[in-house]
Amino acid sequence: MPLDAALNSLGIAKAPADTRVVVAMSGGVDSSVVAAQLAEEGYDVVGVTLQLYDHGAALAKQGACCAGRDIHDARRVAETMGFPHYVLDYENTFREAVIDEFADAYLGGATPVPCIRCNERVKFRDLLETAKDLDADCMATGHYIQRHAGPNGAELHRAADPVRDQSYFLFSTTQEQLDYLRFPLGHLPDKAATRALAQRYGLPVADKPDSQDICFVPDGDYAAVIEKLRPGSAEPGAIVDMAGTELGRHDGVIRYTIGQRKGLGLGGLAEPLYVVRLDPETRQVVVGPKSALATRLVPLREINWLGDAPFESRAEWHVGVKVRSTKPPVEAVLRPLGPDRAEVELFAPEQGVSPGQACVFYDLDGPRIFGGGWIWRGY
Repeated sequence: MPLDAALNSLGIAKAPADTRVVVAMSGGVDSSVVAAQLAEEGYDVVGVTLQLYDHGAALAKQGACCAGRDIHDARRVAETMGFPHYVLDYENTFREAVIDEFADAYLGGATPVPCIRCNERVKFRDLLETAKDLDADCMATGHYIQRHAGPNGAELHRAADPVRDQSYFLFSTTQEQLDYLRFPLGHLPDKAATRALAQRYGLPVADKPDSQDICFVPDGDYAAVIEKLRPGSAEPGAIVDMAGTELGRHDGVIRYTIGQRKGLGLGGLAEPLYVVRLDPETRQVVVGPKSALATRLVPLREINWLGDAPFESRAEWHVGVKVRSTKPPVEAVLRPLGPDRAEVELFAPEQGVSPGQACVFYDLDGPRIFGGGWIWRGY
């Protein structure tokens, strides 16, 4: 291979100086390190930060991405490292693609994951197209996940650090998007290594705390946000057992999630009760024993498949699955029911499987991710 055709560190057959990279910068330490590292390596870096919501009320709030302070921090990093930085107003797009569905999902008795929708519908769709419009060769982010070149195209792999792995939140990344994206932090052993790099580059965000909340719910009060978006949504109703007997009252179905135990206001019971079902139409919160939460069959829709063979080429796939972000993959059989629908049968029952959450598919013998789908009620 001629020297001028050698691949650079991003896997592109160009010299770094001739390779334009758009870096999605949230203002946090992770994306800042990505931008600084690529700038130091000589790439033509362009930093882009999205204004996703009205950040006026969040200026003094630490721990929420894309607020006013975070935009300022991203700009300071760009100035420190000497590359251009732009702020794009995606407020309307974000509301339509993420916030409205978040509210409607809770009203429908589901428990949504807006960070996945933001990646899917804003960052990896609209921002990615903006990167192409800027003639960028690729777009890089600070996500903790790995992209490997495989025989059939780019593959998605879990991060080297299992604590920081963000694969659950990136399952809906399409093959076309994956071919264009880069994740320079995925190989790092831990977050301390990222902060060490930030110190080395002299970044003003080196000691900035990680974001903890959903960006548009900076105080963690989901119900208050939903009530503001959908006035009258927190209508009171009954808390009932599985036989329909009223045990108490609640101030809105939107305040509850499947598997919830605390905050039910039901005292003097012989055994703990958990939320096992939400019925928005009757405004009932149905509670029962922990055993009632167990399920083995999980219906899925909006499947995104990243396997080498077509999704429907087999009747069954033996995979590992995550039905929530905080638990390790468990063995399961994945049965396609069409190009974008499936049923997962878990080898062992899981408790608290909730509509609106994601079910992500993993290689049982390695770190590769095969995509995933959205859990729904199946009717």
